[in-house]
Amino acid sequence: MKDGLTLYLAGSVMVLALLIKAPALRRGWDQPLMRAVCALLAVGCLLTFLAAPPSLAAVNDLTGVVNFAAPLVYGVLTAFSGASIVLILHWAGGPAAVLRRATWLTVGVFGAVTVLIVVLFVIGDAPVERLRDLDTYYANTPWLREMIVCYLLAHTAGSAALSLLCLKWMLRVDPALRLLRTGLALLMLGGVMDLGYLVAKWAAVGARWAGHDWDALSTYVAPPLASAAALLVGSGFIVPMVGGSATWRDFSQYRRLRPLWKALRGFASRNVATVPLTWWSPVGIRLIHRESVIDDGLLALAGWFDPAVRSAAYEAARRQGLAEAGASVVADAAMLAAACRARAAAERAGDPGPGPADPAPYRLDSQPMAALARAFRSSPIVAAARQGVPAGRS
Repeated sequence: MKDGLTLYLAGSVMVLALLIKAPALRRGWDQPLMRAVCALLAVGCLLTFLAAPPSLAAVNDLTGVVNFAAPLVYGVLTAFSGASIVLILHWAGGPAAVLRRATWLTVGVFGAVTVLIVVLFVIGDAPVERLRDLDTYYANTPWLREMIVCYLLAHTAGSAALSLLCLKWMLRVDPALRLLRTGLALLMLGGVMDLGYLVAKWAAVGARWAGHDWDALSTYVAPPLASAAALLVGSGFIVPMVGGSATWRDFSQYRRLRPLWKALRGFASRNVATVPLTWWSPVGIRLIHRESVIDDGLLALAGWFDPAVRSAAYEAARRQGLAEAGASVVADAAMLAAACRARAAAERAGDPGPGPADPAPYRLDSQPMAALARAFRSSPIVAAARQGVPAGRS
């Protein structure tokens, strides 16, 4: 089981990606691109689970045919390569009729290669079971040699096409779509690792043809590369799907608000009794709770806001080259940090400060919480205000 652990892990990642994609597939079954993605994931799941040495041995034992797992895995691998090219065709887009013809042509060619792999295995002779080095062991055996070349050629075409498309798309996609870019980068890296696997396989098989022994490349170098490639490809599909979900967006916002929540929670608790959270509370409820604490903290500190601090911080931010909107956020965050410091100091001295009826000299209602939290975490101007250092000095 340890021999196939990495492949089983990669297969599990692809299963997870397929499960995440299943609801969208059910809603958009009429969309060819959706079907192509799910077909690729389904074939990838089957491939990674079948390719592990324990699975190969189990298939051979179950069928009673020595090395029966070899054409099965090679056939599934060829189907995966064909599914990769179909996915690329639909990603690239074009007239529906052209895409349909290209898809059927790809399916026909790779389907024929799969049938040819099976036929070559049947007419060949592979009497000795090889779970890890069948490619090199039978590299010079008639018909099996051609079977190996067929699957390597098909897989090389599919892997190269997927890598090149992902690179091309990643260079064109909007930098603001970070999750999509991350997914494409993982897919591209997975494709590169898969090409490394193929280089090792081709080199080892070619060395056998030339009368040399480079079997270690195929037996020990290629398998880890294949496992890493499968894991990266599965992750590349998962990241944009999970990252674009409402739960992930809530979690990201919840995490970004932590600096602001941490600074204000002590003041908010004096004005409102928040509902306690349990460890199983959903992320959405946690986000609402955190935003409520921040709102209450801002209300509690409204009477302590000093417009002079804000003005000085704004000018300092502008001198540092920040645009008007960014400087405004930093200025408000600095004023808020100074208010936190001033109120905490007043309470230690027993000074009640402004009463609840006192008008607030400035309000922060117009600033997004996430922007304030980011300035709270990263701006040196805000850090100086928190320490009581006037803006512009260090």
